[in-house]
Amino acid sequence: MTDIFHEVEEEVRRERWEKIWKEYGDYIVAAAAFIVIAAAGWQLWRYYEHRAQLRASAEYLTAQQLLQTGQAPVAAEAFGKLADDAPHGYALISRLQEAGALQTAGRTADAVKLYTEVAHGGDPLLAAVGRVRAAWATVETSSRPDLEKLLAPLTDPSNAWNPMAREILAYWDFHNGKTQAALAEYKKLSADKNAPDALRQRSLAMTTYLGAGGGQDYGTVPPPPAPKALPALTATPDTGKPAATNTQGPQKK
Repeated sequence: MTDIFHEVEEEVRRERWEKIWKEYGDYIVAAAAFIVIAAAGWQLWRYYEHRAQLRASAEYLTAQQLLQTGQAPVAAEAFGKLADDAPHGYALISRLQEAGALQTAGRTADAVKLYTEVAHGGDPLLAAVGRVRAAWATVETSSRPDLEKLLAPLTDPSNAWNPMAREILAYWDFHNGKTQAALAEYKKLSADKNAPDALRQRSLAMTTYLGAGGGQDYGTVPPPPAPKALPALTATPDTGKPAATNTQGPQKK
């Protein structure tokens, strides 16, 4: 009796699956095919992405070598091409490097334009780098309000880039003759434990320099006195050699 119930149960189950297959079989096959195709597509995409990254890495190193060997204009062109064609990470870094190569080549205005583009980009880390580099490139030509506006996001005390921004503003003060303001800021930076060690060392050196009177205007040095005129020379008739002209009158015998 148990075998009969078991057979009936199996038959009912088979009929149920056959009914489901007839109604939804096409959808099941399509879903399975989609999963297989999607998995294959994902692997293919990863393969090409990996190759693109390897190619971008090789081209980046080549451009970097051009820059290090003094070929800044050629390096800027190579970095610019990478910034247009490389995967996202390499593209952003290459744009920064393009700006650096342009600055090295003397095209500061073009470099600052690219730094500003990166500064307003979506990557917060590279945006900070762009702001700092643009500020250093223009620190000797910008007004202080313009420099403060450029560095505004970084001067917040909670921002990790705060010491770097303050150093740039301190240098602006020093460069523009505001020695006491620069000295005060350099003192704070040299004692700031949150600042990088190299920055603290630079600030300590500037504190020592300004504290010893460096950078102060001590006036102008007077010009040296004009040299005294030498006595005129005349030629003697017997030798033709020059002789000093007697300007003191006849000598007594």
